[in-house]
Amino acid sequence: MATLRVVSGALGGRGLKSPPGATRPTQDRVRAALFDILGPWVTGARVLDLYAGSGALGIEALSRGAASAVFVERGRAALAVLEENVHALGLEGRSRLLRLPVARALALLAREGARFDLVLADPPYALAPGPWRRAAGALVAAGGLLVVEAAARRPPEADADLKLVRRAVYGDTALEFWRPGDGAGGMDDAGGVPGHV
Repeated sequence: MATLRVVSGALGGRGLKSPPGATRPTQDRVRAALFDILGPWVTGARVLDLYAGSGALGIEALSRGAASAVFVERGRAALAVLEENVHALGLEGRSRLLRLPVARALALLAREGARFDLVLADPPYALAPGPWRRAAGALVAAGGLLVVEAAARRPPEADADLKLVRRAVYGDTALEFWRPGDGAGGMDDAGGVPGHV
């Protein structure tokens, strides 16, 4: 079982277990780059971590001051590791784990009226954005962001309901920053994510 680490924040340097098998953990350097872009804007954010795997993205957000995180993971082995990571770091009070396919979890959260300042998604690279990305975008609060980890070689697919405000490439990995609607407000105004790709 591979070991990752929390890059920075209150839990910086703490180890994270990674599930065996097909799960592809976000590399430390890509996580570091993502949260360097997001900067202090993460503080107090409500976070949704889709295709969570080990929970590394959501846990990194919590370490850097996010108020809460909902983790969505349907794999039994991955969920066991995710639960272990959350428990080992004492994050149960700020975390919610949903063992559901992403589509069902998004539908459940929509019914609950949940909204998130930051939605993080690390889907399998072969998975087309399709309806899940649109449903995830619908849960983004005003001024918030959907960040998708994708294959760098695959051009981002346009979406009528989302605006791509930045794309950053790190080796084989691209980070795509999407905002619902016209992309106005929020981090663009704060300088955290430029208004142009």
